[in-house]
Amino acid sequence: MARITAGVGSSHVPLLGVAVDQGKTGDDYFGPIFAGYEWTRQWQATEKPDVVILVYNDHASAFDARIIPTFAIGCGDHYRPADEGWGPRPVPDVEGHADLGWHIAQSLILDDFDMTIINEMDVDHGLTVPLSMMFGTAERWPVKVVPIIVNVVTYPVPSGNRCWALGEAIARAVRSFPEDLNVQIWGTGGMSHQLQGARAGLINPAWDNNFLDGMIGESDRLRHVPHIEYLRETGSEGIEMVMWLIMRGALGARTRCLHRHYHVPCSNTAIGHIVLEPLE
Repeated sequence: MARITAGVGSSHVPLLGVAVDQGKTGDDYFGPIFAGYEWTRQWQATEKPDVVILVYNDHASAFDARIIPTFAIGCGDHYRPADEGWGPRPVPDVEGHADLGWHIAQSLILDDFDMTIINEMDVDHGLTVPLSMMFGTAERWPVKVVPIIVNVVTYPVPSGNRCWALGEAIARAVRSFPEDLNVQIWGTGGMSHQLQGARAGLINPAWDNNFLDGMIGESDRLRHVPHIEYLRETGSEGIEMVMWLIMRGALGARTRCLHRHYHVPCSNTAIGHIVLEPLE
């Protein structure tokens, strides 16, 4: 059967894609950021996952205000990098795993999650930047991807508890897939940041690191953090961190931390990154 062998959390700051594409990952500014991913790139080369279930939010590339799904899943075979206003990133197209995607979609819907099913879309930096951070530059991505898209752009957004429960349901779906697959689940977005208004530039390292602490071990306290706390402590865009809870929920009751990285600054936010192993 398929199995989820690890969870990865990572920011998906678009500036990091620029650094990769322009060959600036080793300079004075970006060097410390990318150094924190070196362990993970070496680990991925050893782990060789077959599929990544990649949780991210679309940034008005596949959706806009006309259509706002709370949860969506990509069930296609192929996804192109999106043009986000300055041309598509010069990275490989993303290869999907349609069989696993459709299996997860069916399982989730029968498990009472109303998923929007997508067979064709372009994917933006929310998905391609994490791939670059974990695998560097490549002529072809070494994994297939099942995208999970979460609305954290327009309120109302799903609660942390609902996201955690979705992760639990994804884990059940993966375990029931008959093919022998090494599957990882990634939660992306965050950390604390606000892009506009009087608090633009807000970064809260203490809260961010407390959140990273909560991903490790047996506690499920993070699933109960209310929206107002994210807004107050992490800014208007910090709500993206609920997407990490889908990853954490999929890992079961206990986790062990394999690697952790946090760095300020990166653009107008912080970089958070963690690699977790399920222990149940």
